[in-house]
Amino acid sequence: MSEFDETAVAEAYNRGLALEKAGDRRGAAKAYRQVLDLDPDDHGGVSVRLASMGLGETPEKMPDAYVAMLFDQHADDFDDILVEQLRYCVPMQLRQLLRTHADKRFERVLDLGCGTGLTGIALRDCAGHLTGVDLSERIIELAYDREVYDELYVGEAVGFLQEFEDENGQRPKWDLIAATDVFPYVGAIESLVSAANERLVPDGCLGFSTETLPEASFEGKPFRVGPRQRFAHAPSYLKAVLEDNGFTLEEIQQITVRLEDGEPVPGHLVLARKSR
Repeated sequence: MSEFDETAVAEAYNRGLALEKAGDRRGAAKAYRQVLDLDPDDHGGVSVRLASMGLGETPEKMPDAYVAMLFDQHADDFDDILVEQLRYCVPMQLRQLLRTHADKRFERVLDLGCGTGLTGIALRDCAGHLTGVDLSERIIELAYDREVYDELYVGEAVGFLQEFEDENGQRPKWDLIAATDVFPYVGAIESLVSAANERLVPDGCLGFSTETLPEASFEGKPFRVGPRQRFAHAPSYLKAVLEDNGFTLEEIQQITVRLEDGEPVPGHLVLARKSR
């Protein structure tokens, strides 16, 4: 991670927020670009904000530095924000979907972007061995305290899938990979889906949630940054990438992912099975 002047970054970022709130989008964009010049790792996620405003290129994913800082900062209030304020219940929705299509005990389960363990709790009864991984070290500490997981790691989702080896130097495979609330932080999903396929046993399952927007909002693009600075994916894009990477789609459900300012955020809950 490169060093940067936190005071100068904060001043430019706050100036951008003030200008954006005042309706001066061009002025805000100029301030945000100054932030990027000062902090190329983009701890403030301004590249995503610029894309949301339509004044910058859409990145392929959120900056790792931004995601780690975001979740480190909100770790202690994470469950309250998700469950009580945002009415987030995707983990239990995934568990129900698994009961419908794969009602069995999975010998090995990987929870990508495990957070504090909400999905781990939902899947514990159907998992023989449960591994969790998250980019935020503070979040992993809280997940450890829950005593839900057999193993926990700090890591970025795609990098973990591509590189992880166990203590014996082996590259383990899983029967189920769950990724609830991971795709909204990833725009281009090809690498993630491909890496998941490589880490699943034959006939293994991939379950994940996404956020979406009205079809016209995508303007023919597979994904875009929505108004709340999270990635939204077109259903046709999800289906195409899964098929191209050796998956058979079991079901894609329209769901309400969460509430934001009291309004439902639409998305999809997807279950796919490795076919090759």
